[in-house]
Amino acid sequence: MKNLRPAILLIAIFTIAYPFAISAQTSSTKTNVAIIQTMYSDFATANVPGVLGVLDAKVEWNEAESFIYGDNKPLIGPDAVVNGVFAKIGGEWDGFTITNLQIYNMDNGMVLATGRYQAKYKKNGAAIDAQMAHLWTLKDGKVIRFQQFTDTKQFADAVKK
Repeated sequence: MKNLRPAILLIAIFTIAYPFAISAQTSSTKTNVAIIQTMYSDFATANVPGVLGVLDAKVEWNEAESFIYGDNKPLIGPDAVVNGVFAKIGGEWDGFTITNLQIYNMDNGMVLATGRYQAKYKKNGAAIDAQMAHLWTLKDGKVIRFQQFTDTKQFADAVKK
């Protein structure tokens, strides 16, 4: 993977507030929930191979509409995710953290994670404390699709100050 240094920084500063709220009904959904729970733990411990190893080679990664790192089109593949999201967040934000993380089983191979993003924008010190939701779709133990939902206005305001 190209240019992983900023992604490693992001993953190193990613911290997760416990406990996880996990709901699972079948062995396959337990597996999907466990995969996503492990992925968030891998972010927190800077396990880059663990994070990227869960992404399908053709993962479709969607940032929230009007998000500062999204062009309203999906990023395709792990390299695009690293360069289009992780490296930018790692390079532009201090203390980028997810707090109050809760993980829920959904139907059809989907897992929902909710919580809050907290960070400070490096250029001006503007802080964000934004709700977030991540909808993960898995197939055969790999993430094939990601959709982020967040308060995009907080991010836009922080980078304009």
